[in-house]
Amino acid sequence: MSVVGRRLPRLRQACGAPVPVPSVEVELEVDVAVALDLLDAACAAGVSVPRALTAVGHAIGGERGASLVDVAVALGLGAPWPEAWEAGHPALRALGEALRPSWEDGVAPASGLRAAAEAVRRDRHARALEAAGRLGVRLVLPLGLCYLPAFVLVGLVPVLLSMAAGALGG
Repeated sequence: MSVVGRRLPRLRQACGAPVPVPSVEVELEVDVAVALDLLDAACAAGVSVPRALTAVGHAIGGERGASLVDVAVALGLGAPWPEAWEAGHPALRALGEALRPSWEDGVAPASGLRAAAEAVRRDRHARALEAAGRLGVRLVLPLGLCYLPAFVLVGLVPVLLSMAAGALGG
């Protein structure tokens, strides 16, 4: 079951629909791309931006969820957009930037949220490729130190011994 599927009952409950929530709670921080997908789903359902932020904040839980709820409360109290997001979790900056045109200009949030989620995933993929490249470079020396002696003992020593035996015996 996907992360979105596991969080959907909490999202429904936060929107007001009574749904039983399992009693086992694991406090993991939800990925920003998943939060963007959940916000996209909530906004597609027709709820306002503060209500969507509240619902998703309750659904994802943790520090990021509490931060989203705080932003929603600040927006509900009339705080300007930059001020409401000022105290938000640093990982959620992409989320705030994706929703900003929707809040300030009335633009539909779907395309911005999807583009931001894709950008987060692309950035994470690029970082993973870079880390894999660095790992390859870091493994050259230890692997060389392990395999070079084995190559010498298994590959070169028998050849040299047979050559020496042939030169001495012949």
